[in-house]
Amino acid sequence: MSAIAEAFIASCRDEIEAPKPGNVHVYAEGHRMTVDDFRRSAEAAAPRLCAEGAPVGARILAAVEATKAAVGQNTNLGIVLLCAPLAAAAETSGDLREAVRRVLADLTLADADAAFRAILAAEPAGLGEAPRHDVRGPADTTLLEAMRAAADRDRIAFQYVSGFEDVFATGFSALEAVRSKGHGAPWLAVGAHLAFLARFPDSHIVRKLGPDRAANVRDEAGGLHRAFMEASDPATLLEDLLAFDQKLKTANTNPGTTADLVVATLFADRLKRGLIARGNDG
Repeated sequence: MSAIAEAFIASCRDEIEAPKPGNVHVYAEGHRMTVDDFRRSAEAAAPRLCAEGAPVGARILAAVEATKAAVGQNTNLGIVLLCAPLAAAAETSGDLREAVRRVLADLTLADADAAFRAILAAEPAGLGEAPRHDVRGPADTTLLEAMRAAADRDRIAFQYVSGFEDVFATGFSALEAVRSKGHGAPWLAVGAHLAFLARFPDSHIVRKLGPDRAANVRDEAGGLHRAFMEASDPATLLEDLLAFDQKLKTANTNPGTTADLVVATLFADRLKRGLIARGNDG
């Protein structure tokens, strides 16, 4: 298995092993999914997602199909949509974010067609009809332009049109803040999760439960994020994290887009550090 695929699996592992409120993790499963579902999904998706030289759309479709074959449900569509361009970018030299921008600029209609098929195969919760570039119809533009049409309502689509702004700004800043306090896993993932959740409404919650519910979760996460960053030992916040987690799960509230962004951030961080180690980044 390639180093990029191993980095992807490790990032998925770190995300599932962190007590992130509202998501499935080793402290508490939920949403009719298990920790094992996510571990098996990562292992099934990794070789397809990280297939050297493959187009982004083909990576997305193959990874989703492998996941469905392994666990029989959608556990990682958002993760795959975010990590496919990152994996493709990591195969090139130079700064990772600039490489991602080049990958996104080169996306084609064929990439859009494959991604649309993957989304339909995954059957994500809350998928509605779009006024333009609906995934139920044939692709009529590039994947980047299709994402541009959805960017104002979907945070994953926004990453495509912004050069992964949330990952490289909010996500990386969150990792740096946690590391500066001397903490590693699982608190890196928790710090990124709370930073994303407190910064903007989660797209998955908006689709399923509406903007008001998503805004309420964002506001509640803000206080917990501040407490997390002020704590000298994040483990002292575990009870509060799990209480918020139980509250969200009891209300069937799953910040799934936030979890996707956490995996993408951890993956991009590993890829960037790998590029530096090879002398290719900066």
